[in-house]
Order: sequence, then structure tokens, then C-alpha cells
Amino acid sequence: MTYVIGSACIGTVDRSCVDVCPVDCIHEVKEMLVIDPGECIDCSLCEPVCPVSAITPAEGVAPDDREFIEINAAWADGADAVDRLVAEYRAAAS
Repeated sequence: MTYVIGSACIGTVDRSCVDVCPVDCIHEVKEMLVIDPGECIDCSLCEPVCPVSAITPAEGVAPDDREFIEINAAWADGADAVDRLVAEYRAAAS
């Protein structure tokens, strides 16, 4: 199990989750934060401090946010890959 940051994080400037992460697996991209599933140790420290409740375990991601499992995992391909997926998500949601 890993944690996922969902759509509620888009445009959020709070970095409380970054401050509590013991392994620095939360990364900032253009419009949001993402969790690298390869680095996440499933400690759950980030989930309760998120002010917009955007962080959930992967198996608990709401159906409307399932794309964010892939968006977070795209960190392995770099910030540009994540930014592209977030832009596509936002365009489709408009």
C-alpha cells in the first residue's frame, strides 16, 4: 500500500505533509504535490495533516480521483510527466 495525493491538492500551497514525511517522498510539481510510490513507506503521517484531505491510501482513493494513482506514480518519469497529466485532468474536468 502507498499513499496518493488527489485532486483536492491542485492549487493548494500548504506543505504540512512535506514537513512530516520522514523519507521525503512528497514532491512539488507545478500545480500540486505528489507522493512517489517507490519512496513512500506507508507511515501515514502525511494523511492527517493535509488541510484539504487530499491524501489517502491507494486502495481508498475515491472513484473520481483514480487517475491520481497514475499521476502520483508518474513522478518516476519526472515533474514534466506529472504536470502533463495534471493539465490533461484539468482540461477534461472543464
